[in-house]
Parts: sequence; structure tokens; C-alpha cells
Amino acid sequence: MSKLSTPPSNPLLPPLSARNDDVDPTRETTPKNQNPQKLCANCRVPFSPSNTQIHFYPLVRVANTRMRYPVMKFGGRILYSQTSIEVEKAAKELLKNLELEKRESGQVVLGLDIEWRPTFKKGVAARKAAVMQICGDTSHCYVMHIFHSGIPQSLQFLLEDPTLLKVGIGIGGDAVKIFKDYCISIKAVEDLCCLAKQKLGGHSHWGLASLTKMLISKELHKPRKIRLGNWEKILSNEQLEYAATDAFASWYLYQVLKGLPNLEEVAADKGIEELEGVKS
Repeated sequence: MSKLSTPPSNPLLPPLSARNDDVDPTRETTPKNQNPQKLCANCRVPFSPSNTQIHFYPLVRVANTRMRYPVMKFGGRILYSQTSIEVEKAAKELLKNLELEKRESGQVVLGLDIEWRPTFKKGVAARKAAVMQICGDTSHCYVMHIFHSGIPQSLQFLLEDPTLLKVGIGIGGDAVKIFKDYCISIKAVEDLCCLAKQKLGGHSHWGLASLTKMLISKELHKPRKIRLGNWEKILSNEQLEYAATDAFASWYLYQVLKGLPNLEEVAADKGIEELEGVKS
């Protein structure tokens, strides 16, 4: 297993880069009749597990200017595995760490995403999922080259474990693709887009980049040449960083969203306050 290390620039949000789910023409989505299952420096809303009250403040825009945000990067270790033996070893190590975390804190959440080489010809079938990236904290991200390794036993156990919640944008579509390509059913998934609608409303189709801007005032760089590149060859450092960012961002943004009240709860509380005001 080869490792790529990047010194963390911040103890809470380490460095990285990613794919644009907001505007990805090659992205598969979950069909309506298929449901597989139901940071940081300079952040507007720094995440803390002990701080669940998060307030949003309006951003002031000057006419004809575009607001620039600091780039979100992952600064932990990226563990890249290519062969079946390497992926099995990485998944086994990850499972061991997750069991410890499960005993200590109960539920375990993983940011999960996949990449594949796009096809640009109409009528040509999509290629197999090539890369799977998994992140469950700020210090490590596992990037597995499943195009070469397949999905060995320990990785299958992890994906099929219903006690390990996997989160991401469009993760339902990713689960469908993994089932089509590898006959593995990913259990316990939650789409950040659906969660964002519950917490934030408004947007009909939240993407990872738009959520990152909205929640933590960070920019996810989505270079087209990387996003639509060849994910079947040995990955470059840029591809590794890009892949790891999506998984890390998914995990991180889930923590932020879970700390927010549902819109219905906010509306109910507001209604009670207004009613009490009338009575008084």
C-alpha cells in the first residue's frame, strides 16, 4: 500500500481537492423506483461536536463582484491501495478502527464516494466504478483502486455493515452503480442532499460544492481535467487529493448538518413564540 502524506495546516480541517457533483454530466443518479436504502480555518460556521447551535449570517455582496472563499483541503494521510491484497489489508485496518470507535461513541459515520472513467460517446455504456474513497475523521482517508482490486472480503463486510452509516451527495446512485458493477449491496446510506433539504430547505438539488460554500464558506475545487479524467490508471497525487476531498467533505458536512434543527422544528418554535407573544 502506498501512502501520500500532506502536513495538516489546521488541526480541525486538514488539506485536499474534489469532483463537482453540482454539474457532473457523467454522474449516475438513483432512479425514482429504485432506492437501495434508505473546517476549519476561516469558516463561517466552525464545527464542534459540543456546539450544536449554529447561526448563519447573511453575506454582503458588492454588485458585479464574485465572492471568493478559501479552498477546502484535507491535510491528513491519504492511504492509497491498488491490489486486492492491499485493499483487503486497508479495509481490515479500517474495520478494526471503526469497531473501536463504535464501542466508544455508538454510531459510526463514513464519508463515501466513488469515481469512474467517463464515456463521451452517446449510447456507450458507463464504465465500471474505478475508485472508492472512504473517510471517517480528519486524520485518514482511504482511497481504494477497486478497478484493479475488485471488492475483497473485508471491504465487502464494511459496505454491507448496517451499523456503519455511509454519507455523501447522490450516494444512492453510487450504491446502485456498485451493485451493478460488483454485485455488492451497500447498506445504511444517507444522501446529504436530502438531509440538507430538511435542515436548510430552498435548494432542490444541493451539491457538495454548494453545501460547502453555504455551510462553512469554503471552496471545493473541481478541475474538469481531473473530474473527467482517467480513473483507471495509477492515480496521480492530484487525483488522490481530489478523491479524498469528496469523502472528507461528505463526512465533515454531515456533522455540521446534524447539528442544525429541522426546518419544521424551527417553524414550530417560531409559531409557539408568536402565540405566546399574542397571549402576553
